[in-house]
Amino acid sequence: MYHHAMYACGAPLRLTIIAASLATALAAQAQETQPKTTSAKSEDTTMQKVEVRGAADAYDPRRDDTASKVVITHEEIVKYGDTSVTDVLKRVPGVTVSGSPGRGGEIRMRGLGNGYTQVLINGERAPAGFSMDSLAPDTIERIEVLRAASAEFSTQSVAGTINIVLKKAVSRAQREIKVGLGRGAGVTNPTVNLQLADRADGFSWSFPLNVSYQDAERPAPAIEHDYDLAGNTIALRSTDFVNTNHISTLNSAPRLNWKLANGDQLTWQSFVNVNRVRIDLDSSTTAQVGANVPVPYVHTPMHNGFEMLRSDLNWTHELASGAKLDVKLGGWVGGGYSEQHRYGYREGVQVLDSITDNRGHDYNLSSTGKYTNPLGNGHSLGIGWDVGYGRHNEHRIQEDYPIAGYGGFASDERFVSQSARVATYVQDEWNITPRWSLYLGMRWEGVRVTTSGSGFDTVHTNSSVLSPLLQTLYKLPGAKDQLRFAVTRTYKAPDLLSLPPRRFVSVNNSATEPDVMGNPNLKPELALGFDASYEHYFAEGGLLSLSASRRNIQDFTRNVIILDGDRWVQLPSNGGSAETHSLEAEAKLPLKVLMAGAPAIDLRASVTRNWSRVDAVPGPNNRLDQQNPLSATLGIDYKAGPLTAGASFALRTGGPVRVSEQQTAYQSVRRDLDLYALWKFDPKVQLRVALSNVLRQDGVGATAFMEPGGLVTRTTTYPGHMLARATLEMKF
Repeated sequence: MYHHAMYACGAPLRLTIIAASLATALAAQAQETQPKTTSAKSEDTTMQKVEVRGAADAYDPRRDDTASKVVITHEEIVKYGDTSVTDVLKRVPGVTVSGSPGRGGEIRMRGLGNGYTQVLINGERAPAGFSMDSLAPDTIERIEVLRAASAEFSTQSVAGTINIVLKKAVSRAQREIKVGLGRGAGVTNPTVNLQLADRADGFSWSFPLNVSYQDAERPAPAIEHDYDLAGNTIALRSTDFVNTNHISTLNSAPRLNWKLANGDQLTWQSFVNVNRVRIDLDSSTTAQVGANVPVPYVHTPMHNGFEMLRSDLNWTHELASGAKLDVKLGGWVGGGYSEQHRYGYREGVQVLDSITDNRGHDYNLSSTGKYTNPLGNGHSLGIGWDVGYGRHNEHRIQEDYPIAGYGGFASDERFVSQSARVATYVQDEWNITPRWSLYLGMRWEGVRVTTSGSGFDTVHTNSSVLSPLLQTLYKLPGAKDQLRFAVTRTYKAPDLLSLPPRRFVSVNNSATEPDVMGNPNLKPELALGFDASYEHYFAEGGLLSLSASRRNIQDFTRNVIILDGDRWVQLPSNGGSAETHSLEAEAKLPLKVLMAGAPAIDLRASVTRNWSRVDAVPGPNNRLDQQNPLSATLGIDYKAGPLTAGASFALRTGGPVRVSEQQTAYQSVRRDLDLYALWKFDPKVQLRVALSNVLRQDGVGATAFMEPGGLVTRTTTYPGHMLARATLEMKF
């Protein structure tokens, strides 16, 4: 049994902090003669504005919030007609998506993924098994990119937080349908999006429905080259790998809003996601030099599925003193399955007949709340909580039949993982002067995870983190220039599915195709962060921003590959410390800023440079989490009468990475060019046409492992193809 508790704040100290803050808030509330501050923020904004403005339209969260935040509006989200939120995020400054277009990928800030970037839906983490690729952009109201942590969200955000807010506001009646079709080499992708909404008196409702289907054939040929210690070729094998998939997805996020007679607001929102995938994997390996792999040809038909239902009830109550109480109760249920049958052949003789059935179910209950009290003179105090309980059940059956002289194998594994989390926080937002604002926060998070199952002892993991947070904003004279600074403590918790010591067995086991298993002894990684930025605002929405950041990370987690008996195994392990640095520049420039009477052309550009170093891994190129060293975006939008058009170019570099003393990896440079045009026939009908991956650039990934007898390398190519999409959008 394993028990770990680190950086825990004593209960007396935590209760003292919370009690003192609550006493201050209640005392201020009792002062009826105290001036009351007002906020022009919408109900969904998590941080108060730095200054009060006369009209809500004048409020800009990026410019006015003390916390650094970039908001991507719904209009920007749907501009290119994307069917996946990951395709939207690749155009956001400072955000990259790993993998090739159309193949999904990991969402990264500062070039870091793997849990360093926190991705939330309506302020909460998505369940295990949920794919962001299945989230339709039309269901999203806005995307918030937070570069530095705030106490209101979980501080599991070493690189930053991306909060995807589903559609909430209902300002007018809406009846809209979008029918689209995407076509490319080996890809067909029809979509239908329906948006219904209305309001009357104190009641409003919305019902979005998104259905999509994708039929795609994706080859990924690979070459494995083995060398002895003298550099001579001892094995050379090529593999033709083809992934044919058929994906059906349904999204819906219905919402009901009530404004009660006493001014209270009650909101019920649900989110439904259903995903069905049918896949055929075919790999055929040929040896040009040396012996071939044990199973040269493998055919694997698979059926995967995932469904999730989340429902939340949100109550907002404003007190007479100006204080506000916001409480949300919610929960979700979800489940997924994977059925695969592997057929393996060698010289025309079947040598592998393996069936694997994996099924999992999740249950989660949660409650969040926030009490906010204005203390006068632009000063506000907030106290909140976030508690939850989750349970994950999984059952995996594998049976390999003994055929053609090969031994059989059978396993029946079950495991249950239960997690209980408690978080409390206090935050103080203060406009000290008209030019200087300060945000102070303190968040304590505690998590207890219990994992039990067949084949290993029950594991209890306790961890807690106390996160002090500071952010400040200073506006220089002239109201066009401002400075930001933040100091934060954040962390990265072990992934729930990386703790059980279960082993997933590879067919052709090697150092480049190892078995994979979890590690119950993983500890959270802790990070101390510093962020600073300078911002200049032009008229007409122009912007110039320069920022820098640093993160010092303790108990860094990396995947190591070991030889266990006669099989190679990959597992996560804590080891040493790491540090990462970033520099970012961003500009938005409407031509009207430069010349009067200029056409309606908007230019935008960004560039981000990242550095990192892992102490436990020798250099060179010992970067953290295979970090992208450089990313950049360049875009242009043009509007004239009924026509709106634009282009976006995104660059993401890769290069060699030293993963461990024995292992290196390589990722090629990625260049994406997307184009779109929108023609409005009339106020109710418009046609959107878009081209993605116009450059048709291939992606290349490689790994190399130094074994006792020599070097083993594997290089995989992901061919790039352009996708054309046309979407007819109609209001009725």
